[in-house]
Amino acid sequence: MKKDSALVVVDMLYDFIDGSMACLNADNAVAASLQWIDRETAGAADLDESGIHSTLPILFVCDHHPADHCSFAAQGGPWPPHCVQDTHGGAIHEALLPHAREEFTFYKGENQALEQYSGFEGVNAAGQTLGEVLALMDIRTVYVCGIATEYCVRNTAEDLLKAGFRVTVLKDCIAYVDRNGHEEALAAMKAEGIRLA
Repeated sequence: MKKDSALVVVDMLYDFIDGSMACLNADNAVAASLQWIDRETAGAADLDESGIHSTLPILFVCDHHPADHCSFAAQGGPWPPHCVQDTHGGAIHEALLPHAREEFTFYKGENQALEQYSGFEGVNAAGQTLGEVLALMDIRTVYVCGIATEYCVRNTAEDLLKAGFRVTVLKDCIAYVDRNGHEEALAAMKAEGIRLA
């Protein structure tokens, strides 16, 4: 793994895994992501003194909605309630949680009136965006895993590409709402110049 690489984990949250918006292939995507992380970081030997994988920063993007978010059906939106702030459904899967750090966790969808699919629209506790933190670390190559292919994974990957990053979507490490939509999104991303691995 090159020193200028990072992994972005998109919405591997319980509501998308086994909750109100459980997606297809979610359990497999979590397991495959953990295997990929273990392989690329070679275990704890690569942790620096602060506990960060020195060879691979891992950044998390999380839906983090108020209970009356505009995307919810009760407010006229297309989705059932999901990833509500301070609920189990909005939590990162426990197997991935040891890799999550506050400064590398970006929350999107916090504004009641805004629907946000891209991780580029999220901010960390310090108010920094995903793009800003990647730039501060001199990251040029970004690997993407997460949920769901057709929505937040695709939007995040496309925004990373537009910002000038080399982007690879880990196709074994993603879950999706619909199989056909998943395949169409993968084809579209590949045509745009996003690598699939």
